[in-house]
Amino acid sequence: MLIGIDGNEANVNQRVGIGEYSFELLWQFCENQKSKIKGQNHNSKFKIYLKNKPIGSFPREQDWWRYSVFGPKKFWTQFALPLNLYLGRPRPNVFFSPTHYAPRFSPIPTVISIMDLSYIHFPELFKKSDLYQLMNWTAYSVRNAKKVLTISQASKDDIIKVYRVPEDRVVVTYPGIKQELGIMNRESGISRIKKKYGIEGNYILFVGTLQPRKNIVRLIEAFSHVILRSKATKDLDSSSRPVGTQNDIGLIIVGKKGWLYEDILRAPKKFGIEDRVKFLDFVSDEDLTLFYQNALCFVLPSLYEGFGLPVLEAMQYGCPVITSNVSSLPEAGGDAALYINPEDVSDIADNLRLMIDKPQLRKELIKKGYQQVRKFSWEKTARETLRVLQELVAKNF
Repeated sequence: MLIGIDGNEANVNQRVGIGEYSFELLWQFCENQKSKIKGQNHNSKFKIYLKNKPIGSFPREQDWWRYSVFGPKKFWTQFALPLNLYLGRPRPNVFFSPTHYAPRFSPIPTVISIMDLSYIHFPELFKKSDLYQLMNWTAYSVRNAKKVLTISQASKDDIIKVYRVPEDRVVVTYPGIKQELGIMNRESGISRIKKKYGIEGNYILFVGTLQPRKNIVRLIEAFSHVILRSKATKDLDSSSRPVGTQNDIGLIIVGKKGWLYEDILRAPKKFGIEDRVKFLDFVSDEDLTLFYQNALCFVLPSLYEGFGLPVLEAMQYGCPVITSNVSSLPEAGGDAALYINPEDVSDIADNLRLMIDKPQLRKELIKKGYQQVRKFSWEKTARETLRVLQELVAKNF
């Protein structure tokens, strides 16, 4: 059996979202196949389709793992890929696109992945050009795909409702999380990243792309309520004031600029706390681990998420979590997080104060977080994805 895969989302050095999902699946497919070969139990080969040469961190080519690089790069999915699938030999038995976008006019049974339908729920948060592509191309892809994979039950319910597809055509394969880099020495680690990034005191952490759906403006406003109350009580005797209300707490926002991010960047000044909020672009995995390990808490107040991987990443590194009570986020957080109404600034602020002022609560959530993380792995995601692909091939023979 030959499995074709669109590897372009994974073929970048700085990966988030779909890019990380695609990259992890490719590696797990490869590792899974290696283990089968050792046991003399393998009958699958993989062909990864790309418009650029594979990056160095991709799996190496082998007899059963090949890359096919071709153009033209422009309109690659609409033109170059379908042409290659029609004319290329050997032709894959099934084609997997780990994105919303299936190749046009594919002669091969196709499986796609849809992370979420945020563009349906919040169309005003997208650029018109992006929204047009998402609305039209996703609808086409869902109609023509034999199976649709998604990463949460909430997203599955959305896909069935919006696109009116049979329930058995949509399969939930929960994502995993990045492999733990190791628990680093907290004291030396925090000293290093504070010096490197100019951070002073304790901090609350957000990780995610700067875009309206992440609800960062409300987070900054809520954080300003916490800081302003803390300033108002600074004259209280320190012995009568909770440790967490000290005036050195900052908000660290780690993430690349996405779209419609201008209001986010202006928010700290708007709410009078520009000296307490620091924006950091993409940081290394090693540094991100240290940010998680040393934060007072991690906050993901999104209006909508397909899953919310940073929730599990934070838990993996012993960082207590506050997140929204909407869409799939309760599936990711289980009973190991504090939940907030993402549209209620006061609720966000109250839960920030609660997390800051209650060290015992943080300890309890950290313990529960370690247990929640064990439920998810990329190895499991890849195994369930391969099962869908193999069953589809068997059905079509």
